[in-house]
Order: sequence, then C-alpha cells, then structure tokens
Amino acid sequence: MKIASIDIGTNAIKSKIFETTPASIKYIDGIRSPIRLGKEVFEDGKLSDKKLKQLTKTLQKYQKKFKKDKIDQYEIVATSAFRNTSNSEEARRYVENKIEHPIRIISGLEEAKLISFHPKAQKGKNKMYVDVGGGSTEIYIYRKNNHYIQSFQLGAVRLMLNKDEKKEWSRMDRWLTKHSQVDEIIGLGGNIKAFLNAYKVKKMKSENFLKKYKELKNLEINKKIQQFGFASDRADVIDHALEIYVRIIKKLDIKTIQSTKWGVSDSIAVKTFHELYSKKMSIYEDK
Repeated sequence: MKIASIDIGTNAIKSKIFETTPASIKYIDGIRSPIRLGKEVFEDGKLSDKKLKQLTKTLQKYQKKFKKDKIDQYEIVATSAFRNTSNSEEARRYVENKIEHPIRIISGLEEAKLISFHPKAQKGKNKMYVDVGGGSTEIYIYRKNNHYIQSFQLGAVRLMLNKDEKKEWSRMDRWLTKHSQVDEIIGLGGNIKAFLNAYKVKKMKSENFLKKYKELKNLEINKKIQQFGFASDRADVIDHALEIYVRIIKKLDIKTIQSTKWGVSDSIAVKTFHELYSKKMSIYEDK
C-alpha cells in the first residue's frame, strides 16, 4: 500500500510518498512547492485570500498525483505559519473545505517530538537533532531513555524579515545550557542539507562550518545562486537558517555537524505507517 504525507511549512509545501508493507516503509517520491506562507504571516499578521487560494491549488495538485498513483491514505499537517497567523482556524477551515481533507495544525513541541521517528534518533550518544524551519526551530535529544524536546520561534524566514525577538534567543540559550553534553548536531531541513551539499560533504567540523558560513554570508544572493546552484527561495534565507546553527555550535562547543534528508513529512508518514499496521517496526533507511 502506498501512503503519503504533506507538510505545510513556512517556506515551502512538501510531500513525500512511501511504499509500505506490514513490516516495512520505503520512500519512493517527493514534491516541493516554494510557497512562502511565512512572509505574509510575519509581515501582515495573517494569511491573505490570495495566498490561501494558492495553497489550495497546490494541495489539489498533490491530490491529483495521489489519485493517479492510487494513494488513499495520507495526512496533511501545518506548522509555524499556521500556528502564528491570526486567522489560523478560519484559514484551516477554508482550505479543508476546498480540498475535502482534514489539515492538522501541530504545535512546536509536537513538531519536535516527531523527530523521534527518525530511525537513528535513539541511537548513539551526545547527539542533538536540530530542525531549523522557516518560522521555528525544533530540537530533540535522546539521552538515558529520556526524550528532551523544545521549540523556539526562531526560523529562517522569521530572521530574514527581522521578526525574531531577543527574548526568544535568550530562552533558547537557557535551554541549551541545560543540555551541554552534546558533541554533534544532526541538522534537519533543506538549508543545512543544501549548505553541506554545496561543499560536497555530509559532515563538517564546526570550525570549518563557521568559516564557510562567513564566506557564504558575504556573497550576494545572485552569487549564491550562480556559485552553488541554490534556488532563489533558498539563496535568500540560507544565511538566516545557518545563523541559528552557529548560535548552537558556539553555545555548546559542538564538534561536528551533519545533515539528514529526514523531515516532518517523513515522521508523519512513519507515524501513519505505525497506526496503519499497528506495529512498531520500520526498515526505512535514511540515506
């Protein structure tokens, strides 16, 4: 059976499709649409009718693909942009009625907890999973059979628009201080993956990361596109996403940072898989 998930993010809409059996789940396809909901939310406080219609058309396009690929089981979740827009419930109901499918707005803490579905999240020591999105940053740590999660209103689009607040940076600093026994960051999200891919590595030492970050930050957007092949909607926010990683690296004296393809849509799909087959078993490998 094929299943799918859709993540209505702050910087883009993402969907992933999986083939499943009662004992396995395997990624087979993905879609990404650069619809920046966060810009309106952080600048105007709410999502406009025009933006909601654009979102609706995008989701309907995904649904057509699902129908063509014979996918009946899928879940749609919305994150930071929908959490923060002043017309959250109205916007959700509008889109739901148009696409005739429920949308679940998840909290920042639930978004952080979803990282636990990563196949390696509870393996290894001294690792911190950091998901820097467009509007928020979620952190997950597994240590001695305990889950430590937190969400902060610090994200790439939010920083780009200067809508971040000092008190939120301070709140993150205080939380990080309580979890200082970390040597490595596993970064989730497209920005950290794009950054490391630009240098053709999967892992980077922190001192090199900080150096490359400064070099990238000094480039004009068009230079980033030309030199690294970033999409325009990546080139304008990537510095701001990396700034959050830099803060964590310096605060905790992190030794290395690496990326993973895993994201909210993967976790939602695996969660759906577990619910569908009622057994905690997954052999989906993160490559």
